[in-house]
Amino acid sequence: MNSSLSPAAAPAALSAARAADIRRAFAAERAKGLRAKEAAEAAGTSEGEAIAAHAQQWQPEGSSLQVQVLAAPQGAWVEVLKALEACGPVMALTRNASTVHEKTGIYANLSAGGELGAQVGIALNEDIDLRLFFASWHAGFAVTETSAHGGSTVLRSLQFYNRAGRAVHKVYARDASDLQAWQALVERFAVAAGGSVPGFDAPEARKPVSVPADSSVDVPALQAAWAGMKDTHEFFSIIRKAGAERQQSFRLVQGQFAWPLAKDSVTALLNEASFSATPIMVFVSSGGCIQIHSGPVQRIEPMRSPNAEWINVLDQGFNLHLRTDLIAHAWLVEKPTSDGTVTSVELFDAYGDLMAMFFGARKPGKPELAGWRALATGLPRLNAEPVSA
Repeated sequence: MNSSLSPAAAPAALSAARAADIRRAFAAERAKGLRAKEAAEAAGTSEGEAIAAHAQQWQPEGSSLQVQVLAAPQGAWVEVLKALEACGPVMALTRNASTVHEKTGIYANLSAGGELGAQVGIALNEDIDLRLFFASWHAGFAVTETSAHGGSTVLRSLQFYNRAGRAVHKVYARDASDLQAWQALVERFAVAAGGSVPGFDAPEARKPVSVPADSSVDVPALQAAWAGMKDTHEFFSIIRKAGAERQQSFRLVQGQFAWPLAKDSVTALLNEASFSATPIMVFVSSGGCIQIHSGPVQRIEPMRSPNAEWINVLDQGFNLHLRTDLIAHAWLVEKPTSDGTVTSVELFDAYGDLMAMFFGARKPGKPELAGWRALATGLPRLNAEPVSA
C-alpha cells in the first residue's frame, strides 16, 4: 500500500432533507412487514443510514423509532461496551449477509489495545465472547422501537455500524436487564440533540472476494508452513505470506489439510451435535466483530419460506439463524497445533465470504474432543471436484 495516499474522506454528515426522504421510504417498506435491514435496502439505502435518519432532532411525531446518536470517548467504543456490565443480562447480536448469531449474557472482562493493537478489543466471558475490530466501527446509536401496530412491546438496543451502513454489532435489552443502568449508559454517551448525525457511504453492490491466480501462490511454501503450524492463530499470517485467499488456500492443500463437504453438511453437523451432546464452538463475523458460542446445542429447527431456507439453533441463551440456501461451499479443515490437530467446518457463500465456522469446544492447552473430530470427519464429503479459481 502506498503510504502517501491519504485516507478516504469521511462520509458527508446526513442532512435533514435526506433524512426526511429516507424516513418516508423506510416507513413504506416497514409497513409491508420487512425487517429493518431489508426495509432499508428496499428503500435504496443502508440500515445504518435508515437508523440515523430517525435521530432525535428529526423524529416525527408518532414515529415508532426513537434514535439517539452515541459518541465514544476519543473513539474508544470499548468504553460503551464496558458500561453494559452494569445492565446485567443482555442479548448480543452479530450478523453477516447470511447468518445471525445471538447470545444472551453479561458484558464483562472487556479490554482493548495493548498487545492486541489500538483498534482491537476482546470480551472474554462464559457467554459474551467477542473479538472486536474497532477500525470498522463508524457510528453508534441507542434505539428504542415501539410497535407500529399498537401494543406495549418496546425494544431497546445499541446498534453499531461501519461506514457502509452495515451493522457490525448490536446489543438488546432483555426482561432481566437493569433498565435504569441502560438509561444511564445512553445518557452518558448520547450526543446532545442538534449535534452532528453521522453520514454513510452510498450503498454499493456486493462484489466477489478477490482471489489471486493460483500460479502467483507459493504452494510448496504454503504446504510447508501449514504443516509446521503450532497455533491456529498463525493461519492468517501463513496464507497472507503465501499470497493466497482463504478458500483458495484450502483448495491448494486439498487432500492433505482440507476437504470439500456437501453443502448440507451443516445441518448434519448441528443435528449430530445435538443428538450426541457434543459441545461445539460457533463463530460468526460481521467484519467488525466475531461472536462466539461455546457449549452444547439442543433444539435444531429447519425453516423454509418462499425466498429463503434456514437452519436454526433455538436454545435458551443462544440462537443461530443460518441461510442454508446461500451456502456455496463447505470445507473440512485441519490445522496442526502444539495441542494436536484442530478441526473446523467452514461455510462460504457465492461471493466467497465466510458465513460461519464450527469447532469442537476446547480450551487452550487441551486437545480437541475426540467426539467432535469423529463428528466433523464423518460429515458427507462433496464428490464433485471443487470449483477452481
